[in-house]
Amino acid sequence: MTTTIGQPNSVAISFFFIFVLITLGITYWAARKTRTTSQFYAADRSISGLQNGLALAGDYMSAASFLGIAGLVATGGYDGLIYSIGYLVGWPIVMFLIAEPLRNLGKYTFADVVAYRLQVRPIRTTAAIGSIVTVIIYLIAQMVGAGSLIKLMFGLPYEVALVVVGALMIAYVLFGGMLATTWVQIIKAVLLLGGATLLTLMTLAHFGFSYSNLFAAVGNLKDGGKLLEPGASSKIATSSWDVLSLAIGLMFGTAGLPHILMRFYTVPNAKEARKSVFYATGFIGYFYILTFTIGFGAAALVSKSYLAPLDKGGKTSNMAAPLLAEILGGHMFLGFITAVAFATILAVVAGLTLAGASALSHDIYVGVVRHGESAENEEVKVAKVATIALGVCAVLFGLLFKEVNVAFMVGLAFAVAASANFPALLLSITWRKYTTSGAVASMLTGLIVSVVLIILSPTVWEDVFQKGVAKDLIHHAPFPMKNPALISMLAAFAVGIVVSLMTKDQVAEDKFDEEILRAYVGVGAE
Repeated sequence: MTTTIGQPNSVAISFFFIFVLITLGITYWAARKTRTTSQFYAADRSISGLQNGLALAGDYMSAASFLGIAGLVATGGYDGLIYSIGYLVGWPIVMFLIAEPLRNLGKYTFADVVAYRLQVRPIRTTAAIGSIVTVIIYLIAQMVGAGSLIKLMFGLPYEVALVVVGALMIAYVLFGGMLATTWVQIIKAVLLLGGATLLTLMTLAHFGFSYSNLFAAVGNLKDGGKLLEPGASSKIATSSWDVLSLAIGLMFGTAGLPHILMRFYTVPNAKEARKSVFYATGFIGYFYILTFTIGFGAAALVSKSYLAPLDKGGKTSNMAAPLLAEILGGHMFLGFITAVAFATILAVVAGLTLAGASALSHDIYVGVVRHGESAENEEVKVAKVATIALGVCAVLFGLLFKEVNVAFMVGLAFAVAASANFPALLLSITWRKYTTSGAVASMLTGLIVSVVLIILSPTVWEDVFQKGVAKDLIHHAPFPMKNPALISMLAAFAVGIVVSLMTKDQVAEDKFDEEILRAYVGVGAE
């Protein structure tokens, strides 16, 4: 087969500019309504459950989801299903354990919840560090993906692509705050769901709307039988324990991602927060079913030579969905799917940037530096400075990690979220004897253990270090598993529980009943 990928696509460029113009118009409209901290961080709590559900789906369905899972299924087959399922099953956990208490107890960040009855300064400092690390790693992955995608699809230099994405990301957050970011996410979610639905229908139409015919076509490929068998791919995990660890990271990482948790403050009450998760779960579940179908469609229809790892020829499995779109719909449909992928990246990095800026301004500056006392206009000003700083850092890190496989960064982000954020969040809500020392120890343990184990895993130790200057010195990875969440999350829970049992925090115990009343009844919620 021949492809136009790597050449400028006028349709893609046109769709991309239309999206940018519409979203910049929304940002201008939102900027006129964004003055206070509540408006900047939480869209003045004016977003409905359905709107927030779409925005949550938009925040969660990243380019890695659309391009990455489709490519993984196209090259790894059945085993790619663990990503589709893993990304989805975290949402019931969010709905039943997190959404209502988070909305009732917090104000702008998840650190508000953890610090509700614990000592504010150590909790906010530690929670903000975990949030910022998660956000930066996620931002790096998105920025490198954006640069690579635009380079492949538009023919623009990688560096130019990074600057364009960084500038738009800063503009959305700097001027429009959460209101603009929310509507950018909603538009992106509708486009992504529509594009993926159309691509899936065209794929099924090619096979007579029969999954039997689709799987038969995959099975008839050379080594196609392996694509239909579980456990046939070593790309995802090295053992059954590794698969379990990956699943735990994907499930519980969802409940610890700062940019996801922040969305629950945009709705007026806990009822709308639960509705948000209900709608988001439906949209996201539907979307991941589509990516699985798209992946197998690419396996059956796209030449295997175009699904090889990224090489000097610019071929990559991440291009499975765009290549399938080109085969089924030609140049026009390729342009549309490409523009949707760009819209996806822009929307996700805007949400991540806002989450990072809120951690720096609300948790560090106001909560720690100013001891909780700060004028609203001053806090918004600090948040905007933090937005610019994060945008510049994202571009610089994107340049630094230009040649590095970003898969490990996404895994690290989920591992950090599941280990550093989720245990402290859950225990602070549910356990009376949880102490400040236990929470700080838990968050630091989860953060440090997850980062260290990722560095020592085959994903980094072998796949990254062996390709660098230390290739003659690096042999087998010290840590055998690619996914550390099983160990790092359990370590965070264990340390948090043990340290809390060894220490005493009477003030925190005395405030527990008040916290439970507010968390589940909503008395005093903002």
